[in-house]
Amino acid sequence: MRNFGRPSLKTVLKTTTVAGLAAVMLSSGIPAQIVPSFAAPVTVTAPQAPSFADVVSAVSPAVVSVRVQSDATPASDEGGSSFNFGGRGFDQLPDDHPLKRFFREFGGQNGQQGPGDRNQDRADRNGPRGRDNQNRPHRLRPTAQGSGFFISEDGYVVTNNHVVSDGSAYTVVMNDGTELEAKLIGKDSRTDLAVLKVDATSRKFTYVSFADDSKVRVGDWVVAVGNPFGLGGTVTAGIVSARGRDIGSGPYDDYIQVDAAVNRGNSGGPTFNLSGEVVGINTAIFSPSGGNVGIAFAIPASTAKDVVAGLMKDGKVARGWLGVQIQPVNQDIADSLGLKEPNGALVVAPQEGSPGQKAGIKEGDVITAVNGQSIKDARDLSRRIANFGPNAKVDVALWRDGKSQNVTVTLGNLPNDDTAKVEPQEPEAPAPSSDKALASLGIAVAPAGDGSGLSVTDVDPDSEAAARGLKTGEKIISVNNRKVASAAEIGKVIEQARKDGRTRALFQVEGNGTSRFVALPINEG
Repeated sequence: MRNFGRPSLKTVLKTTTVAGLAAVMLSSGIPAQIVPSFAAPVTVTAPQAPSFADVVSAVSPAVVSVRVQSDATPASDEGGSSFNFGGRGFDQLPDDHPLKRFFREFGGQNGQQGPGDRNQDRADRNGPRGRDNQNRPHRLRPTAQGSGFFISEDGYVVTNNHVVSDGSAYTVVMNDGTELEAKLIGKDSRTDLAVLKVDATSRKFTYVSFADDSKVRVGDWVVAVGNPFGLGGTVTAGIVSARGRDIGSGPYDDYIQVDAAVNRGNSGGPTFNLSGEVVGINTAIFSPSGGNVGIAFAIPASTAKDVVAGLMKDGKVARGWLGVQIQPVNQDIADSLGLKEPNGALVVAPQEGSPGQKAGIKEGDVITAVNGQSIKDARDLSRRIANFGPNAKVDVALWRDGKSQNVTVTLGNLPNDDTAKVEPQEPEAPAPSSDKALASLGIAVAPAGDGSGLSVTDVDPDSEAAARGLKTGEKIISVNNRKVASAAEIGKVIEQARKDGRTRALFQVEGNGTSRFVALPINEG
């Protein structure tokens, strides 16, 4: 039975003051034991949310937009791209680029989804699909927009190489709208960094400095400032998601992953810590849509600092050169060589006349340390050697024939982008042949036509050899670093490895113009 003499619960909840609410509840017959909890104002102490306003106010004058013009013949703007490496579409990567192979797994047919490509930005400025420029191949035209930041008060600007690489004229736009012409001082494709210089001797620019990124931890707050989609100064915030990311863009990959919103146009812009120091330079995003999905990659400050210094000084970066082709050491390879841990870089072959060859480094050696510092993997070796200058003498520790030894190498000057690259693991195979031998390993061999090594004539598709990428038509050069010319010689090497307590044998295999090592189990049959 309803009591119309008392206020309803709806009336009670509309009461605007806590004290008034308690009074109404008492007059409404609500049990007294629950009223005292409303007798005083309710307060909640919330954790202090971080504000980035002070950081943004301090660093914004140092962050710029970079506009690039080119007199090159316009390229076709057909199609679009789902993935962007610092503003470069999927279709702009070489066919054998690791990122392209990776993106193809996720991007649908050809990795393409029309909207959101930098090509569309070009089309908007140059007419439909660039038709306005078809008869004017040497006219300056916009080709890219990116971000950058002043690193010195006299006008040096850091940005990405891919932002400026196709340009012939450059304009820096400051956060107050001032436009200044700039010239290219130098660029480095291996780390995707470039330096511009604004010629303005009558003024001093607000600039920022690099942080000690060794102190950056996963979970730290970061702030990205840049020029996404050509909008001008834009600020986004997030955290460091991961360290040491390798995305297959080059031999020196060591990216910081952040979840701050980074989009096309942010390339070359800085990511700051809460002290206003640059912890990384935004260069790549992973995105199935063309926009931010919370996965962005920044070049760490430790890498950028040395490269930028070299570009400012000489317009180029001088790197040490060892001159060996290398591949990672996995657990199978470590077992086959008697290494306790799968660390170091396995030498596939020293280049003819290289510093490494002259010092006595041989194929099958594992480089385990440089100047006493342990080498984690092949990419770690590439970065370590590059950090030394040409003509530097370094002590290289090797694992050879089951024991350690050292050689001293006088490094050369890295001549081109093909030096010290990590070898592909699965080259294409020539046409098969037939023979039955070494059945316990699942392979058959025959003497090679050139008299060097043994041709693989058959591979059991269910064998460990097939699982590790060995293919018919490839050539076995050595087993456990011993040259072989017959199946019997392979058998002798394998038998000796078993006596030494090894569970795997290391096969050096050549095919499709490359050489690599494959570890096969030998503890059966």
